Amino acid sequence: MFIDIPSELEAALIDLPLPTWELDGSFLAKSTMERYRTELTATPQFEDTAATLRHTLTREGGGYAVLRLGNLAKALGTGDRFRRLVTGFAAEVAVPFSPLPRWPLWKDIGVKVDKDPGKSSGIGYNAFHMDLVNASLPPDYTTLLCVRADPLGGGLSILSDAHAAVARLSEDCRALLAESAYHYGTFFDLFGVGEEYSPFPILDGSGPGEGFVRFTAKMLDRSELSGAHAEAARRLAEELVQGQVSFTLQPGDYLTVNQRRFLHGRQALHSGQETILPADRRLLLQLFLRAAAGDGPAA
Repeated sequence: MFIDIPSELEAALIDLPLPTWELDGSFLAKSTMERYRTELTATPQFEDTAATLRHTLTREGGGYAVLRLGNLAKALGTGDRFRRLVTGFAAEVAVPFSPLPRWPLWKDIGVKVDKDPGKSSGIGYNAFHMDLVNASLPPDYTTLLCVRADPLGGGLSILSDAHAAVARLSEDCRALLAESAYHYGTFFDLFGVGEEYSPFPILDGSGPGEGFVRFTAKMLDRSELSGAHAEAARRLAEELVQGQVSFTLQPGDYLTVNQRRFLHGRQALHSGQETILPADRRLLLQLFLRAAAGDGPAA
């Protein structure tokens, strides 16, 4: 769902200089969150907009939202002042944090033509996945702020309702996905995401439609899985593609994904990226969110 910012709120936010944030370890400090909330809730229609955002992310059938902040990005640029405003919106959903101490709160995802094409910073198809799939406590939300779209017109964002895809599978297939038989990637120097979870079940919930769907399509090519378990994962991958939605993020668009509901990815960037100066290529900023204890996203 796309959420437009009321013009009255836009005008107020342009004139609202929020203070620099502080961190408590890798998490946005509670004092910063309280200060941002005090400042932002004093602006007209902010609370209604934030409530719409939260409802869209957790309601039945929901799970992702795009805040259209393009006018604010044009007025303020996409530097620190704009990012503080976006961080304030993020903090209305859950606690912003960085799982890697060496990363800043907002991590750049640029375009590198010499990278693995399937990586987030590559130029190829980035298949459906959840972030930090092999962590015992993966981020409840993953968010992406578009600074620059692909100037050649590629790189559509793709999302798919993971539980809806699972529901279309056979009972035998779901039983295989619920077994702790899957693994992917490495795990080191991470903060705030629990411990390494390997092997793990793809269906990591107490019942149908609950919990995380711990899936990354990359496990099909890069992890050794038994024949039956690999086939079940392939069928899930096919259902995710069958049910996907896609759209192009424009500068200032802020995508938030409830990882307990939706998986995300990206279509390939348009060919010819090597002809574009690195400073002009697509640029996203990523921020993770942790729901407060006992206040996780609806499953």
